[in-house]
Amino acid sequence: MSLTKRIIPCLDIDSYKVVKGLKFSSMSSVGNPVSLAKKYCDDGADELIFLDIAASKEKRKILKLLVSKVAATIDIPFTVGGGISTIDHARDILLNGADKVTINTAAVENPILIDQLMNIFGKQCVVVAIDAKRNYKINENSHHHIFVQNKTKFWFEVYTYGGTKCTGLDAIEWAKKVKKLGAGEILLTSIDMDGTKNGYDLDLTTSTVNSVSIPVIASGGCGTPEHILDVFKTSNASGALAASIFHYDFYSIKFIKKFLQKNNVNVRL
Repeated sequence: MSLTKRIIPCLDIDSYKVVKGLKFSSMSSVGNPVSLAKKYCDDGADELIFLDIAASKEKRKILKLLVSKVAATIDIPFTVGGGISTIDHARDILLNGADKVTINTAAVENPILIDQLMNIFGKQCVVVAIDAKRNYKINENSHHHIFVQNKTKFWFEVYTYGGTKCTGLDAIEWAKKVKKLGAGEILLTSIDMDGTKNGYDLDLTTSTVNSVSIPVIASGGCGTPEHILDVFKTSNASGALAASIFHYDFYSIKFIKKFLQKNNVNVRL
């Protein structure tokens, strides 16, 4: 039997509220983090991801008290990220109820942190988030993974600081590196598709999954159960993250899991 696929709601946090935007901007409030966490846990979520999306940009620590309140209401694996840049900070988050920590900006700026976190807390606790965007400027002498769609060439560039800073890093190559450094999992988000409800970026997800031997969570663009089915069937991602479709009650987690099961995807009901 194939491995069980995970359905993972995400709480993007700004000013103690859950927010949702489009392509990492135009944020609007959608609810209370604690009540939404309980709702998703009760509805059958396999895991929950909590991202303090303003922490890196504001150069501050994550909201520990809010993390602990959310952790106290759920009994599923809980991943927390946003502004984590040191071992002590990661320890704080884990002591406040998180099962895993996820890092993005700090991983790019200080890659050795991945190895340090893995050695202290174990690979299973370390998730590296990769936020990527299509870049249509091609340098023929570069080592980028070049994709072609409708005769147009592009590659995927890694962004940090909540999608506001380009890094020049090729997302596929960066995924390989973080795996070597000790990441236990990758949270892969398409900035182009984020909030569009037009489906996941299958080029980005498939190439990343095929390049590493650790689990990859697909993120960015989910609008229908069919989108989740597509990303599982096309890319073999281990999990699908979604926000809008749950926040706005377009579909329940139970409905999506039953839909996936009917289409021969192994899920936990």
